[in-house]
Amino acid sequence: MKQVSVNDLKSLFLPPSDSHKGQNGRLLIIGGSHLFHAASLWALKVASRIVDLVHYSSVAENNEIVQKSKEEFRDGIVIPRADIESYIEEDDCVLIGPGMVRSEKSNIKNQISKTHIKYQKLEDILQITDEGEQTAALTNYLLKKYPHKQWVIDAGALQMVDIGLIPKNAILTPHQGEFAGLWEKADSSQLAVRSGTELILADQIKLFAKRHQCIVLVKGEVDVVCNGGECDGRICVPGECRQISGGNSGMTKGGTGDVLAGLIAALATKNDPFLATIAGSFINKQAGDALYKTVGPFFNASDLADEIPKVMKELLVHQ
Repeated sequence: MKQVSVNDLKSLFLPPSDSHKGQNGRLLIIGGSHLFHAASLWALKVASRIVDLVHYSSVAENNEIVQKSKEEFRDGIVIPRADIESYIEEDDCVLIGPGMVRSEKSNIKNQISKTHIKYQKLEDILQITDEGEQTAALTNYLLKKYPHKQWVIDAGALQMVDIGLIPKNAILTPHQGEFAGLWEKADSSQLAVRSGTELILADQIKLFAKRHQCIVLVKGEVDVVCNGGECDGRICVPGECRQISGGNSGMTKGGTGDVLAGLIAALATKNDPFLATIAGSFINKQAGDALYKTVGPFFNASDLADEIPKVMKELLVHQ
């Protein structure tokens, strides 16, 4: 499997000198919960430094936190969950999931399969008091209604998604445990190659991406990214898998995955989704390694979000 290198980043979009506000990416982030406040804020922090405009929607407590930190978030708008559909239509990409909670009910698979049937209106979903059930209902309602949008599905939303509703070219960002859950939900008897041996992780990722026509990034010591290929009439382009090495023990801190999700979503507003995914993984690991050179493993998600723009300048802005 081919390694991603800095050469793969050459075609990334850079804002033209004559561009105007709004032309260099518009992102909607849907995340956060009463339990997890910081996760969606880390995604917001890094994304707001890359795209022109971030719309941010969370529970009331998180919206208030962001309102109070406007000095760090000048180019964004905090919106209530009740208004997200109008922003989905106008924004280039939607990130859903950071900080959203999964259900703790025993029959999660059965619950997920029913939520998008049970709840047909956004106002009904927002009245659900169980946050895990609301995560499932909101995620699957939006994916079903807006399959034409560019989605990045992360964390809680990823754990509660009905895999039959994954939109084409959606970007999924699971760690290995979360991907195991996705694989379990899939009809693995059809996905698996009947060779009498268990598929290795890379093969599972490739088959899942092909079956659901999406991009899958499985995070780990070595990140693996696969897409599902493309067919246009009689011409088919096979799927592609890439791997990204790098990173260090400092990146095991909580929140670094949320930073990565925000970075990928920001890049996906103006780039091909597969390119956005491999580039985001590469930049994220490079930023972590740059921090390690100065402070060792003693950095956190906020430090990583601060380092990413510096690394992007070194990699992408030609002097």
